[in-house]
Amino acid sequence: MATVPAWLRRAIPDAQSLASKDVEDVALTAGAAIGALDAVVHGQARWAGAWRQRLALTAAAVTARQAGRVEDEAALRDAVLLTRPGDNVGPAGLLLLAWRRLAAWPAEELLTAKNLAAVLEDLGHARDDEAVRDLTDDLRQLAARDGTLGMTTGAIAIAERHGFGRVLGAWLADALLAQRLGWAHAVPLLGADAALGTSARPRRSAAGSVATSIETDPERAKSLLAAQARAALRAIDLSAELERRADRLLAIAPKLRAKAADIVVEKLLSDDATVASEKIVGMSDRGLRRLFDRLVEFGAVREMSGRPTFRIYGL
Repeated sequence: MATVPAWLRRAIPDAQSLASKDVEDVALTAGAAIGALDAVVHGQARWAGAWRQRLALTAAAVTARQAGRVEDEAALRDAVLLTRPGDNVGPAGLLLLAWRRLAAWPAEELLTAKNLAAVLEDLGHARDDEAVRDLTDDLRQLAARDGTLGMTTGAIAIAERHGFGRVLGAWLADALLAQRLGWAHAVPLLGADAALGTSARPRRSAAGSVATSIETDPERAKSLLAAQARAALRAIDLSAELERRADRLLAIAPKLRAKAADIVVEKLLSDDATVASEKIVGMSDRGLRRLFDRLVEFGAVREMSGRPTFRIYGL
């Protein structure tokens, strides 16, 4: 597991010290943080799915709060896990589905017109095929023209210019970063930074400039790059925590004699959490509950709902 050097933690500016920093300094720090995160991503750990989905949950909780909603991480998890596929998960649940899509779909497919249309609907925007086409074209130009760090500012600016706000901008920036660095899946980063807010600007014609460059608005660029650096470090810290928990689970796994226990272990490693009532081929409901109880006793997983019924388990 990659570790974050102490100098890098010190170098990431907070709100008070950001004003005294140059754009170039913040960009270098953000680049170093993304480089450290890249080492984690390319490690291709077995628990990477759980890591990305846990980050998606955090991003959804932050963006839900920015939108004035009251659902926290536990409520969002319930909205998605305790409903059947195709059921209405509510506006907050749709926010979580949007971030889960970012974490689960292959990075190369995230910015297709079909996928962007689905994400916009999850984020509460009315279907607009023309806007999706314009958005897709702008993103294609941005990816071909700007560097890795410049895409962060560009993605936010594009989303705002089309009237979709910073939540979509953060989603797009994470997707573009994954594609640029050759990651198989995107890592939800910017959505969890409350400093980004949710403001949207009036939609303008796509005939205008494709994106606000990093030189045009240096103060805004510094804020975004610092947010990206902070997000990268949070993701790395979470990866270290989940690695320890996953190692515990994998050490216990050979001792599990229940049928289909290996399927349950893989589910725990690949997602944020799973419900005790999930249908597992070859395992009864009672057998699954007993397996989770034993895993909790071993300290390999946690019960995350705090309820006596409708329990949810995860790393």
